[in-house]
Amino acid sequence: MVTMTGLRGWVREDFGIDLVALEPVGHGADDAAELWRGVATDGAAYAVKLSGGGTPAGLLLSAHLARHGVAGVAAPVLSRQGQLWTDHMRRRLSVVPWVSDDRALAGGMAAARWSAYGALLAAVHATAVTSEVAARLPREGHTHEDVRSAVGALEDALRSPADALARSFVAEWHREASGAQVSRLLERADRLGPILSDREAPAVICHGDPHLGNVLTGPGEDAVWLVDWDDAVLAPPERDLMFVLGGVLAFAPVTAHEQAWFFEGYGAADVDGDRLTYYRYVRALEDLVDPATWVLDTGRPEPERLEALAIVRGVLSPTGLVRLALSSVSRGRAGARGRP
Repeated sequence: MVTMTGLRGWVREDFGIDLVALEPVGHGADDAAELWRGVATDGAAYAVKLSGGGTPAGLLLSAHLARHGVAGVAAPVLSRQGQLWTDHMRRRLSVVPWVSDDRALAGGMAAARWSAYGALLAAVHATAVTSEVAARLPREGHTHEDVRSAVGALEDALRSPADALARSFVAEWHREASGAQVSRLLERADRLGPILSDREAPAVICHGDPHLGNVLTGPGEDAVWLVDWDDAVLAPPERDLMFVLGGVLAFAPVTAHEQAWFFEGYGAADVDGDRLTYYRYVRALEDLVDPATWVLDTGRPEPERLEALAIVRGVLSPTGLVRLALSSVSRGRAGARGRP
């Protein structure tokens, strides 16, 4: 386990930044990553991250977007050797300027910021892809194999609950027929996936997870930043637009007014309704299956398991993503301005 003293030493040695303070940041659901807010001797703040999962594609991509002048994307700080990250304890250490303490989920998204957010995502989608970035980024294949594996792991865990919390959760899961909803989502994704893989579509740079939890707001009324590029992917634009057309957070659905403000900045969008529906199916499965598995994991601290239980209930709620996804139907191309 890394110590604060050890982490400060790595940052000083690798990046030439002397940190006088480090504070853990709890946002995010990535078990393979740890994030801190660091403050240097000159008062500058940085996001210091140790990541042991995935690939460094997000760092390469955010640097690429910043070089191409995409406002609202912070470029990683280069190491003394000119690298975007360094390696420690089989994990990647990266340092990125801390652009804001204000999260969009805290209520900071009025009309001007929604429009700026739309313009930011449009600039991301319009940025050309170099061969280096294309080689590193995953490409959408409409196969959702990771989700299928996660569903199988959850089904196994549900058969052998190991303590009282797990047994109570399994009883609730069966009482609410949650497994049937998982099966319907997976079956529908399985039907749509092959159809979409054969349908021509542009492959653009997508953030992959641009909900408001990954949006920071700046001091200006139209200042927004998009952070956490770990899920970046080459995919049709609907991969990102799904987060605006309905949203994915049960406690923060995107309203019609907010969608209109977003598309004032983004511009006209010829949305493929089938593709939007597919991405809702897959995301609903991810948002349901992963935390459900965490609830059953007795190796996790109980507060984490209870938090995961609250997430599951939110995803399954009347305003949650499962309900939204199951109510979606295949409609073909939806026309301009992102109206599904």
